[in-house]
Amino acid sequence: MTGSIEQGTSQTHGNTHILHFLVRLPRPMETVWPALSTPEGLAAWCTPADVLEPHLGGAVTLRDLGSGRVTAWDVDRVAEYTVEGGGRIRFHLERDGEQGAALRFTHEFQGETESEQRWRARFERLIEVLEGGS
Repeated sequence: MTGSIEQGTSQTHGNTHILHFLVRLPRPMETVWPALSTPEGLAAWCTPADVLEPHLGGAVTLRDLGSGRVTAWDVDRVAEYTVEGGGRIRFHLERDGEQGAALRFTHEFQGETESEQRWRARFERLIEVLEGGS
């Protein structure tokens, strides 16, 4: 199984933009989770996490996205970060067959700070990292 970015959609409601992606990953949820929930994992494909307290209400600082709080945390399944200036970033993992995981991603934000193309490039890096086994 190889990873793929199956869909990317963008919606706008007033000044609020919502990006959704479904990313199929070639590794089990337990292997993917650290890439979404640890400073080392996020730095490998997304952005350095200068602060990340891995629990509901914990502090988080994602270098390219902003500082805020962990607003949802369900180990091995859901990590959601709400950051000032960067909005709400949600990673939701589900099983996908025997050996894979499906990542349902949502980014809700104000203004023009992010783009579908930027997240697509990040998810391509995530797939490369996971397929490389690192």
